[in-house]
Amino acid sequence: MNNHESALETVEPRSNNRRLVLFPLPFQGHINPMLQLASILYTKGFKIIIIHTDFNSPNQSNYPQFTFRSISDGLSKSKDGSLNLETTNHAINFMNKSCIEPFTVCLAKLLEVEPVTCLISDALWYFTQSVADSLKLKRIVIRTSSMSCIPVYEAFVVGEKSYFKTAIKEELALMTEKDIEKVYKGGSEKGKEELICNMIKETKAASGIIFNTFKELEEPAFLAISQDFQIPSFPIGPFHKYFPASSSSLLEQDRSSILWLDKQPVSSVVYVSFGSIAQMGEAEFTEMAWGLANSKQRFLWVVRPGSVSGSQWLESLPKGFKEEVGERGCIVKWAPQQEVLAHQAIGCFWTHNGWNSTLESICEGVPMICSPCSYDQPINARYATDVWKIGVMMDKKMKREETGISIKCIMEKEGSEMRERSKSLQEKVNQSMQKGGSAYQSLDDLVDCILSFSCVM
Repeated sequence: MNNHESALETVEPRSNNRRLVLFPLPFQGHINPMLQLASILYTKGFKIIIIHTDFNSPNQSNYPQFTFRSISDGLSKSKDGSLNLETTNHAINFMNKSCIEPFTVCLAKLLEVEPVTCLISDALWYFTQSVADSLKLKRIVIRTSSMSCIPVYEAFVVGEKSYFKTAIKEELALMTEKDIEKVYKGGSEKGKEELICNMIKETKAASGIIFNTFKELEEPAFLAISQDFQIPSFPIGPFHKYFPASSSSLLEQDRSSILWLDKQPVSSVVYVSFGSIAQMGEAEFTEMAWGLANSKQRFLWVVRPGSVSGSQWLESLPKGFKEEVGERGCIVKWAPQQEVLAHQAIGCFWTHNGWNSTLESICEGVPMICSPCSYDQPINARYATDVWKIGVMMDKKMKREETGISIKCIMEKEGSEMRERSKSLQEKVNQSMQKGGSAYQSLDDLVDCILSFSCVM
């Protein structure tokens, strides 16, 4: 299966006309996989209704085949869409309370018009389980992060931090104290504990879990979750591989980055992007800039407007940086990441290790420089470096000289073996999505599971 071939092209669509209601969490890394899942299920014959919040509402014109219903969230009137790591967990907990009534009313009205077979909600919408139960509607959750995060999170919330010092579970042994501190980073510990506890509790009460991953990548976690949660797990990912260059970006993509890449040699470019939420200080930004310059490597750097404290965009670039870098550097506000990572010019990906970014890198056989910030990112990064061995850990706060040397080593010396392992994982991805593969079979199992549910009016 090549980069532009749809994994669904050889699959016979099933005509069933069952209605599914999907409810994405209103953040870039959650909206993308939910809408990708909606497209996958649409090809299986399901009618799709998307309930979404006013905050960060998706672009409906990109999905004329779906029905959209918006609800108030209590957040959109006071926020401008620029939430960062300091406020995200508070916003999610807040919306899990403020959305209860508008979501319940919206879903109940849909049930009055025509039967609904199933609700598929983001696992972080933990309030939706009680709503589904009250309406006698089956609920399946989608986890937009890795499966490996679940055992870590569960141990994290049922015990104390000292749990990790003893490494009771083998799959947690690789997590360091520093990793756990980063999981906590941003916002209050109490707010994150509330979010994770409620997510795990209400996920266990659901009728199934859909994962944006494939079984061969995370088999120990798959087995642990299957035993502990005792509900069906469906690792049908990577979602984005079902369709060519699928995206539902909330930010405008700068396609000049592709034109620039077309002019660069094979495997010569460091792609740098820290996602849609991560923030950094001006001093950190300056060290990153000089680290890239000192590496003497070509680079494509995504600097999201507002991501550097005190700057609208590039005001914090150090004096002399542009002159030092010249034509070997390209900076854009946002890039079509799937296309970038699939481009032959990319040699490695310096990433915050959000799951979408990590998985997209794996799918294209691109090794990673890992600089995780918070939430699931330290877990994903630790698996990339210590389990799959396709990345190296590099603190964003490293001094420019160390950063420059590290980047150069990965691109010129240390990266060759990582590239081989990355290409091997890329092949496993493709095999899993072919007929008889694990993701292919999991998707069939998911469809059969949903079709076994009774419709609710």
